[in-house]
Amino acid sequence: MVGSKKRITLVASAMALLCATGSGVAASGSSQSISTSGAYPERYSAGSGAADIRLAASVLGTHNNERMRLSLEPLKWNVHLEQEAKQWAEVLSRRGSLQHADRATRNGTGENLWMGTAGNWPVERMVGMFIDEKKHYRHASFPDISRTGSWSDVGHYTQVIWRDTKEVGCAVATARGNDVLVCRYWPAGNIWGQKAY
Repeated sequence: MVGSKKRITLVASAMALLCATGSGVAASGSSQSISTSGAYPERYSAGSGAADIRLAASVLGTHNNERMRLSLEPLKWNVHLEQEAKQWAEVLSRRGSLQHADRATRNGTGENLWMGTAGNWPVERMVGMFIDEKKHYRHASFPDISRTGSWSDVGHYTQVIWRDTKEVGCAVATARGNDVLVCRYWPAGNIWGQKAY
């Protein structure tokens, strides 16, 4: 039992590390910042229409605790992003694999993905695995932001702490024995040539 639990942890950790933020894909194609005008004009606090208030509060709190540690403005919950994240999480959970939605489908938002064995991971730990990447973070301009030499080793973390990101919406879906977390961020982070904060 201990060996299988350890293997599950290693597989989940590897999957979380392998899926770089979708905003990084967008950033690598352009050295210009992403326009933030008009995409998601309405802002919501956690719980104002959120499908799962506890999930929203936990996810938002975990993000904002790290942002407060760095004296960054806290994120606000956006139910539109939550709904989009839920739709994509359902697709990925049925597939049983992780893949970023294309940039057009995401309306230019950033995206973090996570997958693990269903029912074994509290959402704070799911988001915590994004934040754990800070051990490799190097404060420099994107993409030269990782001590390992690969920005994808810290891409989840930098999206969480990206200064210009103001809103987040996340959802968890379960199928095929896995929980899938999708978080969408507006405006997207990981912009070529810029620092996270």
